[in-house]
This record gives sequence, structure tokens and C-alpha cells, in this order.
Amino acid sequence: MRSGVVGLLPSDPPSITAADARRARELGFTGSSVQLGQPDTYSLDEFRRVGDLLSAEGLTVAQANGQYPSLISLDPTVRQAGIDGMQRHMQAAHALRAETLYIRPGGLNPVGPWYPHPDHHQPAAFERAVESIAAIADAAEAEGITLTVEGHVLSVLDRPERIAELFCRLPTHALGFNLDPVNFIGSIWDAWNPTPVYERLLEAAAGRIPAAHWKDYTLEDRLVLHIEEVPLGQGVVDHAAWLEALNEIAPRAWVLIEHLPPELIPAAKRVLDAAMAEAGLSWDPA
Repeated sequence: MRSGVVGLLPSDPPSITAADARRARELGFTGSSVQLGQPDTYSLDEFRRVGDLLSAEGLTVAQANGQYPSLISLDPTVRQAGIDGMQRHMQAAHALRAETLYIRPGGLNPVGPWYPHPDHHQPAAFERAVESIAAIADAAEAEGITLTVEGHVLSVLDRPERIAELFCRLPTHALGFNLDPVNFIGSIWDAWNPTPVYERLLEAAAGRIPAAHWKDYTLEDRLVLHIEEVPLGQGVVDHAAWLEALNEIAPRAWVLIEHLPPELIPAAKRVLDAAMAEAGLSWDPA
């Protein structure tokens, strides 16, 4: 498997420097995400420059990630704008020589795509997601782009079985899964015993996992249920066991530390390196 990071490089591509890339490499990362912004925010020449700069420093663009309108909106013109935006992001991903292009299904909550809405869990929303993602996957297959779709317990792709159904409906290998198991922990029973959820995700997306977002979580001492992300090693995830299981089915997957500020990433990388060693694994070289 390969070691990568989200959020260490500047989120504004023109401001990425060789020093930023060297910092990532010094921490032991061989890949990183690059933010694309809104469609057409930056020129393709700018993305080519960034791709060349990172490549020269030995850092692969493991994942490109852009913004676009919701793919499950009730308004067909909004959904089409999301499809069109993803197709323009494919050009940026090509210019960066990114290995994967991240795709979120979007949502119906105006606050953001990962916030709750009761209709996210209804069949009609899932059908809109399938239709939109199918159009994007067709374009990606023609362009030679690998997509990585992500889910979340609050989203339309809310459980492993929905992921399995999506891949059954859309068998093209242009569409992969961005494994983010912490996103699927939604009950007290799963929170205390998350490995069965993780195993269901691996089974649902076997052969379709080019990348994973790696996080940790704990349960807060508050009334009702509060599941909170925490730095790696401070939560309940058995990182060594989970890495070993992932390596068995996706030995070339990118494992990308996510949702940490830059100052906490070095410590998280040490925890992840120790977990790899405990599992008897080592990172693939650059």
C-alpha cells in the first residue's frame, strides 16, 4: 500500500511550492491530494505546472478533489451542472496526472453535502445518485480517469449495502470506492464494535478500492450519542488490523491521512507507520 495525505499541501493550487512537496516527502508520504476548487477556477496550464512540480519532488497526486453542485438535487438543471462540473474536473485531473478523481454524491441539506436530510435515505434519492454517477462514470471511462466515490452514514450512500448496489448497477471499473470507514459508524453498537462495518465495506467494494481516507474516532461523554473524529491513535480504531485487512484485497491502495491540521499530521503519520509495522507491512516506495 502507499502512504498519502490530505490537507498538508495548500488548498490553493497556485500557491503550492517545491518546499511543500519536500515537506510531505520528509514525513514519508509518497502521495497527496490536490484541491481543484470550483470548475474552471484555475487554468489547465496551472494544474500542469503543479503536477510537474510535485512529480519532480517524487510526490504523486494520489487524488484530485473539486467542488460542484449536488448530484442528487431535485432540480435536474442542478444535477446536470454537477455532472458538467465533474467532467471539467477530469481535465484538471489529467493535467495533474492524478491517479484518482474524488466524487461525492452531494446532498439535499443546504448547509453542505455531508449534512443530514431525511430524504437522503429514500429510494428516489439513490436513483438520482445512480443516474448522475453513471453519466460521470461513462465520461471517466472515455477519458481514462479513475473515479473514487465516497459515502457517509448521513448521505445517500449511507451503508455498505448501498455501496454494493451502486457497483452492481455501475460495473465499470472507471468507478472505484474511496474507502472511509469512519464515515459509516452511525450507531452506538457500531461505534463500540466497528470492525463488522469495516468488513462489510471491504466486501461491498472488493476490487474497487484505489484509495482510502484514514481517520480515528471516539465517543464523547455527552448525552445522547456523539461520535467525534480524533487524531490517529486517540480513538477506538484498530489500525493494524484494519490495514492488514485492506492490504489483503487492495495492496496498491493509497492510505490518505485526512481531517487533521498540518501540525498534527506528523504525529498521525508516526501512529500509522507503527500500525503498519505491527501488521507486518511496509509502505510501497515512491
